[in-house]
Amino acid sequence: MDKNFYITTPIYYPSAKPHMGHAYSSIIADFFARFKKIDGYNVFFLTGTDEHGLKIQRAAENNKKDTLKFCDEISKTFKDLTKTLNLTNTDFIRTTEKRHKESVQFLWNELKKNDDIYLSKYSGWYSVSDEAFYNDDEIIEDNGIKIAKISKSVVEWVNEESFFFRLSKWENKLLKYYEENPDFIQPESRKNEVISFVKNGLKDLSVSRKSFSWGIKVPGNDNHVIYVWLDALTNYISALNYPNIENELFKNFWPASIHLIGKDILRFHAVYWPAFLLAANIKLPKRVYGHGWILSGEEKMSKSKGNILDPLDIIDIYGLDPLRYYLI
Repeated sequence: MDKNFYITTPIYYPSAKPHMGHAYSSIIADFFARFKKIDGYNVFFLTGTDEHGLKIQRAAENNKKDTLKFCDEISKTFKDLTKTLNLTNTDFIRTTEKRHKESVQFLWNELKKNDDIYLSKYSGWYSVSDEAFYNDDEIIEDNGIKIAKISKSVVEWVNEESFFFRLSKWENKLLKYYEENPDFIQPESRKNEVISFVKNGLKDLSVSRKSFSWGIKVPGNDNHVIYVWLDALTNYISALNYPNIENELFKNFWPASIHLIGKDILRFHAVYWPAFLLAANIKLPKRVYGHGWILSGEEKMSKSKGNILDPLDIIDIYGLDPLRYYLI
């Protein structure tokens, strides 16, 4: 019986300060990591910070700071949070680290070598806040402003040269994989949502940006930076020393036992990430679990709505254990 257990949370996307969603995912993952250790498993628990993209570049500019120095400060805040929340994470990875950059560029070259990446032009809706592309049917208008239906984030029209990943090529293979591995996406409602999305037809995915510079450069083309989600998702294997797949970490812990994520980033983890891995001939994680949100009334907590609870404030008043118990 395999006694290795690898659990990941989404790496934190640096915002002004940590919020309850960060604490929620991390504490739940920590609960499983601790349980598996008690049960005799060799556990690897990963968290970290996702530090590239236009959103970060603009935030640094608004704060009149060098982008990397800005990321250093933000990352330290989240690294400190792991201690405050008493997490037992094995590693804390930053996407600005050399080990991560090398993994991402190697993966890019693998996808290019297998003819899954090509150069074209992108025209469509893009949310800087979500770092995500949206189709027309995913956009609504609110007081004259175009926003994404689910996240309610403002979108802007983008028209630029871009490298594309042949996502459409993997549509049937993904559907076949979901069918043959019914526990891959959980809970059931999330699995149905993903299958419905894929059956609706997959379009090739823009995987580079030319209009800003803060990111990992496309190998052989410094005018482009790699799309932040292709970059960020690779953290799950860069932390295991990919592309060195013969090292003990990778051999022991990949494929991951579970990616524990919020339901709002399900598409990236259950559609895009598996497609990248299939295209690079890398095994898929065993499970993607999309948990719900911490709500304020009937709404998701969000900075834009001003209804965020700071976990540090809660800990100051009630202590850590009551917060951990409540979230679990």
